[in-house]
Amino acid sequence: MRLHGQILATPITLWLLVAFAAPFLVVILMSLHPYADPFGPLFVAPSIAQFALILGDHFYLGVVWETVALGMVVTALSAVLGFPLALWLVSVPGRWRPLAFMVILIPLLTNVVVRSLGIVLLLAPDGLINVALGFVGIPPITNMLFNHFAVAISLAQVFMPFIVLALYDNLQGTSPRVFEAAESLGASKTVNFWTVRLPLALPGLRAGMIIVFMMSSTAYVSARILGGGRVWTTGMLVWQEAIANLNTPTAAALALVMTVACIAFAAICIWVFSRLMPWQRNVPASASFTLPPGLVRVLDVVGPVVSKLLLFSALVLLLMPLLLVCVQSFNDVSQGTLATFKGFTLKWYEIVFLQGPYIKGFINSLQLGAAATVIALALALPAAFALSRYRFLGIGALMIFWTLPLSLPGVAIGVGMLRLLQYFTAVPTFIGLLALHVVLILPFCLALLTTSIQQLDRSQEEAAQSLGANGPRRFFLVIIPNLMPGLVASAIITFLMSFGEVTVTSFLTTARMTTLPVIIYAEANNILEPTVHAVSASMIAVTLLALFLINLVFKVDRLHVR
Repeated sequence: MRLHGQILATPITLWLLVAFAAPFLVVILMSLHPYADPFGPLFVAPSIAQFALILGDHFYLGVVWETVALGMVVTALSAVLGFPLALWLVSVPGRWRPLAFMVILIPLLTNVVVRSLGIVLLLAPDGLINVALGFVGIPPITNMLFNHFAVAISLAQVFMPFIVLALYDNLQGTSPRVFEAAESLGASKTVNFWTVRLPLALPGLRAGMIIVFMMSSTAYVSARILGGGRVWTTGMLVWQEAIANLNTPTAAALALVMTVACIAFAAICIWVFSRLMPWQRNVPASASFTLPPGLVRVLDVVGPVVSKLLLFSALVLLLMPLLLVCVQSFNDVSQGTLATFKGFTLKWYEIVFLQGPYIKGFINSLQLGAAATVIALALALPAAFALSRYRFLGIGALMIFWTLPLSLPGVAIGVGMLRLLQYFTAVPTFIGLLALHVVLILPFCLALLTTSIQQLDRSQEEAAQSLGANGPRRFFLVIIPNLMPGLVASAIITFLMSFGEVTVTSFLTTARMTTLPVIIYAEANNILEPTVHAVSASMIAVTLLALFLINLVFKVDRLHVR
């Protein structure tokens, strides 16, 4: 049948048109409203009043610039710490690589509020860093929290795994013979790194930097917890205008300004990296890059030490906050921010599981995650087959459209869906949340399933066909059994992502319909009781258990392969 590919691509395209493109169109229309009117029509005479307000107000402009600067710092920090981590990941022997991959995936799949709470415990006046400084006789640093430094560290901890995975994709695809050839020509490790390994990794570095900047410049959860009200980002302003002030036109305009800033950063990044990679444009390099011999000798001595220090710092930054949250969940203290260990107790778990208000939120998150996972799998599976096995006109454009939710600010989609649901009041909140969660996890589900389908052994299907099996019989008796490990892994990963989502979810939750991460986020902004750490530690344990289960049926390092 000639239209197989188009038919398989239709379900996911329709879903994204309704649940992603429509809210984003609403954001554009709202940004052209002259003033806020929560009950007014969507279509009004277009006005640039909101953009004039933002561009003419020093406070708004200052926050936008502050957010862009913060995003660039987080991107640079993530690149510096992420590169040694990606190199380590590639160098780990095959049998230990799944375990090494978990070091990256556990923080990546853990709720952002949980990780931010861990950073609070790390940087607190009585936190681990100051305890370590005390052992070497250095007085404690009491002002590490609630400033730009704390927010940058927190955002780097949250988004660094994305740049590591992007770099790993490039590094693991490079043949070791390239480096052996350079060594045989007399290149030292320093020369090998700067003239061979780094240039070959530039495409992954470019992709990772763009992703990290886009996600960090629109994040607001970590900024709100670690900034303590002293640091403002555009994401926080969007949330404030849309939820607290009911001023959706200004919120929409702010979201679009940040979207434009993200696109501008991506364009500059692509331009700069294209100049660094002339071979990709079939343009000969104007001059060969050489290091002064004296500098090479210095870097040969200093480089390995610096690399190990950066790798150690990256591992500490990724894992230590999670470990501190788990320890704090057993700490007998009156407030969650008191990092000094006062004694072992299980009372926080008792409150959470027997008395706390978390059960309802947990059930909502469970139902939402399960439903979103089932729908995402049903939409992504045919789309992954269309990508892997069919070529038809427009497949490239569709692939870009399917991955757009990754590259556009989530807060913009949240604002659009919030206003859209105000016009369709008959639509339950759960359905609105479900539509958004499916949009957010679809790109990941699609990428995982496409990888699994590309690894299928086509000869088994051909053998079944030669024995008379028709299409449905081949699909259910040959393809699905072979695809089952990938389906299970994709289901667990996407469920965890949906279960822990808070950034966009907080726009749509109500008193009756809220999720566990949103409850934790709300408590983290008010009176932080140690019960939050007990909930967070339970979520980390579930993530860890899920990854070990995935590893039993489908090695976790195969979740991310070329």
